[in-house]
Amino acid sequence: MRRALLVAVLVLSSVAAVAQLKPRPDAFPPQDAPVASKSVTMASDISQMAGWDRYPTYETYLAMMQRWVEDYPLLCQVDTIGYSVRGRLILCMHIEGGTGSGAAKPQFFYSSTIHGDEVTGYVMMLRLIDTLLSGYGSNARYTDLMDRVSIYINPLANPDGTYNRGNNTVQGAIRYNANYVDLNRNYPDPFGTGAKAVLQPENEAMIDYVERHDFRLSANLHGGSEVMNFPWDCFTSLQNPHPQADWWRAVCQRFVDTSRTVDATHFSDVNAQGYIAGGDWYVIHGGRQDYMNYYQNCLELTMEISADKTLACERLPEYWSLLQHSLVNYISEILSLPEDQTSIDPTTKDAPVVYVRDRQLVVPADCASKVQVFDLVGRQVRAGVLNPGVYLVHLGERGTRKVIVL
Repeated sequence: MRRALLVAVLVLSSVAAVAQLKPRPDAFPPQDAPVASKSVTMASDISQMAGWDRYPTYETYLAMMQRWVEDYPLLCQVDTIGYSVRGRLILCMHIEGGTGSGAAKPQFFYSSTIHGDEVTGYVMMLRLIDTLLSGYGSNARYTDLMDRVSIYINPLANPDGTYNRGNNTVQGAIRYNANYVDLNRNYPDPFGTGAKAVLQPENEAMIDYVERHDFRLSANLHGGSEVMNFPWDCFTSLQNPHPQADWWRAVCQRFVDTSRTVDATHFSDVNAQGYIAGGDWYVIHGGRQDYMNYYQNCLELTMEISADKTLACERLPEYWSLLQHSLVNYISEILSLPEDQTSIDPTTKDAPVVYVRDRQLVVPADCASKVQVFDLVGRQVRAGVLNPGVYLVHLGERGTRKVIVL
């Protein structure tokens, strides 16, 4: 059963001016640009990835994932999320240290390259896997993080788009999958705009994977601009601000500030602060970010990490130096989620367990008289089957309001 979304409702916040913003690349997809003039060198075996200044062939990518499992069997395992249209594997590396409090660790999720030609994040995620695993036991920061957080990293969400011209090159990569569908317009639209899209195999597999986990914080890595893009994408922040908009701004500010200790100009091609609410940049529908926030109760943002979608190979180490500490620090943000986000966990002892089963609100008997449900225009909803939509749940005794989405 899909876990109901419960988030706090916060006050309306201010919106950044959009008049001077750079056009959003995935709102106005450009023609697939030739990359022959760039230095795009492929690594045909693992040893050629040692300098992290190449892109792996598809077979090298698979070999790297397998080698880490062989070298660090107590720290990681590879999950198969599913398969692409052309039968390529969509993989996720699960990383977790062997020590900790014994309690269930919060689950964090990184995913990259849902647009197949935006490959900077692909290499950054592979290097992040290697950095965390090789640093366990020797780097106190990485060791502590892996002991406290269950980390999942999907380096390549759209392998058919990335290896459009075959397994041995990323030249000619396209944003779409093999059915020529934009996977970041193909997720269920939580706000009910337009006809429901026919889910592509890659997204069907991803949805099934995230529903089998309890990811609390995640990010989806893109390229084409340099900006932290936080939800919502379907609305401007004046129309419908994300309940945790203030928290998102603080998180994004920390990410950008850390990167700018290396290069003060990074994350400045869209606006000065380096972050923006997605809809304030440009409204899109069917994106993964809004799906994860709305349906999966997972705080996810979109990281546009390089203005160039396919970096010249010699620039890959440069971008790692810009992003390494920000990427690691973002994982640690899961340890200080907003109070309202953590308090909705059904295992929380000081809150009544309120959830949905078979489209009916389930409330403990001793709390039933304290719970009121309203639709978005303020009409109280009586007991019974709920139609799909958004409802405000008021827990009278605690004086709190939450949102539940069907």
